[in-house]
Amino acid sequence: MDIGTIVEAAFLGLIEGLTEFIPVSSTAHILLAGHFLRFESTGKTFEVLIQLGAILAILSVYFGRLWRVATQLPTSPDARRFVIAILLAFLPAAVIGVIAHDFIKNVLFETPVLICITLIVGGIILAFIDRLDLKPVHHDAMRYPPGLAFKIGVFQCLAMIPGVSRSGATIAGALLMGCDKRSAAEFSFFLAMPTMAGAFAYDLFKNRALLSADDAVIIGVGFIFAFAAALVVVRSLLDFVSRHGFTPFAWWRIAVGTAGLIGLWLWG
Repeated sequence: MDIGTIVEAAFLGLIEGLTEFIPVSSTAHILLAGHFLRFESTGKTFEVLIQLGAILAILSVYFGRLWRVATQLPTSPDARRFVIAILLAFLPAAVIGVIAHDFIKNVLFETPVLICITLIVGGIILAFIDRLDLKPVHHDAMRYPPGLAFKIGVFQCLAMIPGVSRSGATIAGALLMGCDKRSAAEFSFFLAMPTMAGAFAYDLFKNRALLSADDAVIIGVGFIFAFAAALVVVRSLLDFVSRHGFTPFAWWRIAVGTAGLIGLWLWG
């Protein structure tokens, strides 16, 4: 392992943190950047395991609220409803993720043309949804009904295809089902914690025999940069979305997807 690999890991960690919680697909950005950098990780574990940094960024920002929920579980129906809603939203991705894990990692992760196309198509869909004259009836992410949360979780499963975006799929689903933009983005934060933690644990378990000390170093570097960048995004995204909506992210997706296709055509 050389210094160049360390720098690449830091750069990819920065990309992960900046893109994980916005609807542009962090996985697509990391896989495309890694493809053009010729960055190779053992079993594609780096791209999954550095998400732990983003998870800890959410925990640090929302620790107070989450701690209150945890301490109020025995006595508060609202706290129990919130936890049940998050677990129900997480369930579809947990089931499909386990069933399709090898196909996702060995086929979809290795198809950069598909990633670029899903970035573009997802951007067009996101821009269309953002311009709809929707009338939201749900405004508090911590009070979403369990049935609604489960349906949002079904939308999240679309993000098994790299380029779709986990946050983008959950936000789009929430908007179409009557949630306002701010709470939809915030619910995607909460849902990210069990989803990403589950992906981290399962991928680590599946590849535990393959990882070396060098792998641990580059994953650690990516983790640190992902945490720092995600901290900035989580603290600022909700206000940005309240003012500008999701259309700027849609245009970004289309631009990156188009640039990726051009790059693949020129350099392979």
